Amino acid sequence: MKNKLTQLDVDFIGGQEPLTKEEELLISAFIKADKEKNKLRTIGKQKEPKTLKEFEHA
Repeated sequence: MKNKLTQLDVDFIGGQEPLTKEEELLISAFIKADKEKNKLRTIGKQKEPKTLKEFEHA
């Protein structure tokens, strides 16, 4: 059986009023926390390149 998607003919989703200062701060805090989490994730994946001395002793 095939699923049929209905397309909505809208220009925007949500209200037309601008965000409140509190909502802007919440979104900003979320984005900052997400960036920090991603930084920590990529730092853990990075490996330091081996130096020539480490290869000589191995």
